[in-house]
Amino acid sequence: MVSMNNKNIPEKLLSGYQPSETESRIYEAWESSGYFNPDNLPGERTESFSMVVPPPNVTGTLHAGHAIMLALQDTITRFHRMNGKSTLWLPGTDHAAIATQSVVEKEIQKKEKKSRHDLGREELLRRVNEFALQSQETILSQFRSMGASLDWSRLAFTLDESKNIAVNTMFKKMYDDGLIYKGDRIVNWDPKGQTTISDDEVVKIDRKSILYTFKYGSDFPIAISTTRPETKVGDTAVAVHPDDTRYTEYIGKEYSIVFAGCPIKIKIVADSSVEKDFGTGALGVTPAHSQTDWEIADRHDLARPQVINEYAKMCNVENSELLGLKVADAREYIVTWLKKENLVTGEEEVSQAVPTAERTGGIIEPLPKKQWFIAVNKEFEHFGAKTTLKKLMLAAITSGNTKITPERYERVYVNWIENLRDWCISRQIWYGHRVPVWYKLKSEPGTGGTSKVTEGSNTVGVHQANQKAFVNKNDMDIFVGLVPPGEIYSEIGYSTEKWKQDEDTLDTWFSSGMWTFSTLGWPNKTEDLKNFHPTSLLETGHDILFFWVARMVLFSTYALNEVPFKDVYLHGLIRDAQGRKMSKSIGNVLDPRDLSLKYGTDALRMSLMVGNGPGNDLKLSEDKIKAYKNFANKIWNASRFVLERTLDYTPNETPLIEADSLIMSEWLTVKKDITKDIEEYRLHLASEKIYGYFWHTFCDQIIETCKGRILSDTDKESAQKLLLLMLEDQLRVLHPFMPFVTEEIWGLLGKKELLLIEPWNN
Repeated sequence: MVSMNNKNIPEKLLSGYQPSETESRIYEAWESSGYFNPDNLPGERTESFSMVVPPPNVTGTLHAGHAIMLALQDTITRFHRMNGKSTLWLPGTDHAAIATQSVVEKEIQKKEKKSRHDLGREELLRRVNEFALQSQETILSQFRSMGASLDWSRLAFTLDESKNIAVNTMFKKMYDDGLIYKGDRIVNWDPKGQTTISDDEVVKIDRKSILYTFKYGSDFPIAISTTRPETKVGDTAVAVHPDDTRYTEYIGKEYSIVFAGCPIKIKIVADSSVEKDFGTGALGVTPAHSQTDWEIADRHDLARPQVINEYAKMCNVENSELLGLKVADAREYIVTWLKKENLVTGEEEVSQAVPTAERTGGIIEPLPKKQWFIAVNKEFEHFGAKTTLKKLMLAAITSGNTKITPERYERVYVNWIENLRDWCISRQIWYGHRVPVWYKLKSEPGTGGTSKVTEGSNTVGVHQANQKAFVNKNDMDIFVGLVPPGEIYSEIGYSTEKWKQDEDTLDTWFSSGMWTFSTLGWPNKTEDLKNFHPTSLLETGHDILFFWVARMVLFSTYALNEVPFKDVYLHGLIRDAQGRKMSKSIGNVLDPRDLSLKYGTDALRMSLMVGNGPGNDLKLSEDKIKAYKNFANKIWNASRFVLERTLDYTPNETPLIEADSLIMSEWLTVKKDITKDIEEYRLHLASEKIYGYFWHTFCDQIIETCKGRILSDTDKESAQKLLLLMLEDQLRVLHPFMPFVTEEIWGLLGKKELLLIEPWNN
């Protein structure tokens, strides 16, 4: 380090600031110091601050959305570390089961012309894990390049062994409480990915469609409307509003019809869910291919014939010409038949929100399937009181235990939770946490017959703290536990070879929903869990409020009886200078790696924060980033100038003159405002204030005034002291926002300790 009292200026400071020559060296110094780990921070730290990184998917590299996340979170983390708190910012990545397996499968199909079934489960998982590990290394290097001061000693992965124990423990606990069940229900089926997906993973895309109005047959008295005529061979009823006098005389009647060559029976039922003023006021009920119609079927005890299969082809129909047709072709076939029979009474082009799978782009088919679900409305005993998961999720926000910024998203959250349905958690893929359920393989004794899996209704009780608990020998159909049943059954004389584990894996959000506490050692009662949970803040994009934030609230309030975080800060999307969403097809994607190399990470970070209010989308352009590169150079040059003008200054206790004390007081007022802004997550205002003050007040006014005083020897010593005090304090305030350039200057000023841990107020 070079001291100011050496009567010279560090040679490095004489040249311009070069981020490319500085950033990797500075980051290595931070990381090797051990100060990213709260256990190593100096001094007594009685307060803690903790935050987890929203784990990026191991499917590629970081984009602008990740860059803003890291910039905001690192700024907040550095601020609290400098304020004397035991500060934990925990890193990790997400296995992103569907997306990751899909990437690897596509590559195998492209290069080897093989499917996952050709490879087998074990080989596919080996290749997926290999890909995930390589991708994770890339992502972690990008974290470092953004200056992220993460505690790498606590690095986590949603699919590592400790998370698997946590996931299995949670599944078992919820199953024992009756909150996880396997049942037949309508699910979102992705024919392209060949798996179920949750409601939140459905992306609705507006497309033009035709709304057809028609009767099932010439003798049928009521017309219905639909954009999906192909499903009508699966109709079992027409529902009308009980107060709709147009249809009163038909309620309760049943009609046998041959529809498009398929015999069907249609019953007219009265159901108050029907909107009598919408369309014809009559709803064709297809129980097996609509969530709404499934519920109507429940209320009226209707049959539920499935006429579309998992490959989006027609099935279980008696018309051989329809059987096996893709849904689009079946639609055309049925419309042609309807027109030929003169049954169509109207056609209208409409804009329809078509449900698609977020990961594969496949058009979703609502299908009836037996899947694992979490019951959100079921009442259960919870820490001495009766409640439901939905009530727990609502109470976390309405009680104020967790606050969301911006506040408007609290209403969005509450509205979504109030309308929440049971969550389908099973997926028909191989990569991920496998459902911890085993079924007994039964065969007739002595027959040598083929064994078959039988799913019973009972659970072998295995307490999570004791893997070898008592087993009821008559309770053998299904086993739900933390380890395979063989470890237990071998001890009581039962064959361990007749058990087969459930083939499905769990929804990725099941494991990432436990992220705030599984990463801290749960289900064990660790010191980390005691010291850092609930976490202080969750900072993430508003687009995953329901995907992830709500699920973390669900698991934490259920398992720990506490919220997962005290505050939620939601940032918006990054858009281009014209306000368009960044897209490879448009060619407007800004890669944060390229931008950091070109302009410096500090410039990129500032461009992502200034003007970026919580919850609002941000326009980003290279011109904006370039402007903050100029700001980094301004900080560098101003620091060099102050050092030049203070080479002959010897620190002393002589107070500042009154005018300089007033300037210092005014700065401390600005600093106080900035501090409050950061504490209340107004980083867009805090970054703008320090930028404006440093450039326009400190550089343009204070430095210029002091320069004249130093040259004329008018209160020179006070002017020099003021410049040094203000520069050092502004470097402290700038550091969370622009850590690299400020750390470099701090060292060149002769400081022996890293700015990383310099007290905020000194």
